[in-house]
Amino acid sequence: MTLSERLSLWQPYALAALRIMTALQFIEHGTQKFFDFPPAPQPFGNLENLIGVAGVLETIGGGLMLLGLFTRPTAFILCGFMAVAYFMAHMPVNFWPVNNRGDAAISFCFIYFYLFFAGPGAFALDNWRR
Repeated sequence: MTLSERLSLWQPYALAALRIMTALQFIEHGTQKFFDFPPAPQPFGNLENLIGVAGVLETIGGGLMLLGLFTRPTAFILCGFMAVAYFMAHMPVNFWPVNNRGDAAISFCFIYFYLFFAGPGAFALDNWRR
């Protein structure tokens, strides 16, 4: 068995690690908006606006991704959400992602784009639903 074939055996587990770690980071953004945990440098204020919608998507969507439940539709929604978030909140500040602090939004967008096509990997509730 070649090295490439051996590494391919681990692909579902690596995909699951990507999904789970991305979800944990995404949930952190939502809990910061709702519970100020971890504490934010600036309070978010009213949750009855787009920040509140973002918090709901980050918390619930992140939770679904963590569990690997409805992975593909959730990844599709979160990918679009991150693209909109980048162009609405970050791009107007500065063209360069490193300067407008939008590099995380871009990374989340493309990771969710990949997960939409790749599926959940191992350790996902979607695997039990089939």
